[in-house]
Amino acid sequence: MSKHVSSPRPLSGGVVLAALLGFFAVVLGVNATMMMLAITTLPGTEVDSAYSASISYSNEIAAARDQAQRDWRVDARVERQPDGQATLRVEARDRNGAPLAGLTFSGRLERPADKRADKDVVLAEIGDGVYRGNAVGVSPGQWDLVIEGDSTGNRVFLSKNRLVLN
Repeated sequence: MSKHVSSPRPLSGGVVLAALLGFFAVVLGVNATMMMLAITTLPGTEVDSAYSASISYSNEIAAARDQAQRDWRVDARVERQPDGQATLRVEARDRNGAPLAGLTFSGRLERPADKRADKDVVLAEIGDGVYRGNAVGVSPGQWDLVIEGDSTGNRVFLSKNRLVLN
């Protein structure tokens, strides 16, 4: 008695084509998924156009020199509450210690690694040379505090400092 052994199914062109198409479909699917995740999680760039930033660099140098000549004393404090609300208080004085009133100050809390988490803080003058504002949803960790002072549409003060909020 002999056993009947069936021969394996022959490899045809259709099977090879299906395997090849399946392989490339998996590769393209993984690549598309990785590309989508990379684009949606990209925190952004520091500047939108390096060319525009380089053109305005000489203006920034002149503004920094003007700010240094004014010799203003600007003290900023940030207090974060457990609920995520942060209060920014700015006290601005001239070189003689007189309060700087009537300016428009704005603040911004920037995440060093993720621009999507940045928080703008609108500051209102609450006394002679004292400005205060609030931001919500401020998580603990490292932040850059950017303070800008404006007088009649011209920026007259800029400060950027790294801080850690608990």
